[in-house]
Amino acid sequence: MIHGIQINPRHEPTELGIHALRGMPSTVISDMLGRTLVAKGILPIHRAPMSVCGNAFTIKVHTADNLMVHKALQMVRPGDVMVIDAEGDTGCAVIGEILTRVAKSRGVVGIVVDGAVRDVDALEELAFPCWARGISLRGPLKDGPGAINIPVSIGGMIVNPGDIILGDRDGVIAVPPTLAAEAARLGQEKIKQEQEILKTIEAGTYAAPWVDELLIKKGVKL
Repeated sequence: MIHGIQINPRHEPTELGIHALRGMPSTVISDMLGRTLVAKGILPIHRAPMSVCGNAFTIKVHTADNLMVHKALQMVRPGDVMVIDAEGDTGCAVIGEILTRVAKSRGVVGIVVDGAVRDVDALEELAFPCWARGISLRGPLKDGPGAINIPVSIGGMIVNPGDIILGDRDGVIAVPPTLAAEAARLGQEKIKQEQEILKTIEAGTYAAPWVDELLIKKGVKL
C-alpha cells in the first residue's frame, strides 16, 4: 500500500541491453534466467500481433485510480514501456483508448497493467502492444495516491525502473539490464538447439533418451 504521491525521475534506457534482447522470444529468455521471471496472469488483451522490447517506466496506482498514469504521460519518452501496478484490481480500467493514443503519440512502445484496461477493439485496431490482468468497462477516479518510477509488482514479478521489458503473445518478463547481454547470448544458443530439434521432428528421427536416463537415475525400473 502506498501513501501520498511520489514522483521520481525516469531511468534512462540501457540501449545495448534492449538491442541484445529485441526480437528474442520471452519464453527463451525466461528459461535462460531460471524460469523465475514470470508475470502470472498478465496476458495479451487482443489478437493483433504484438511484441515489445523497451525501457520500463513504472507506475503505481491506487485501486480504481489513474492520476499517476496521466502524470506519467507527461514524462515518458520514445522507447518506454509503461508498467502499471494497479494492485491486481480488475473491477475498474486504468487505461483505455484515449490514454493509449496519447502514449503511442509520445513514443511509448507498449503498456503492461496488473489490473484492467478497456476499449479493447480500439487497441486491437491500433495494433498497440498491451498486456493486462483483465478488462473492465468501468472508468477510474483521478485522486491518488500513487507513485512514478518505483519498484512495482506485476503478476508477482518485481519490475524496477529501467528494467528491460520483453513481451510477446506468450506474456511479458522484466530483465535487469545487467543480465541482458548474457541472457541474449544463452538465448541464441537455445534457439539454435530448438531449431535442430525441429529438424529431427520433421525428419521423423526425434528421440529423447534423456527421459529414460533421468527416470532410471530416480530409481524407476523401465
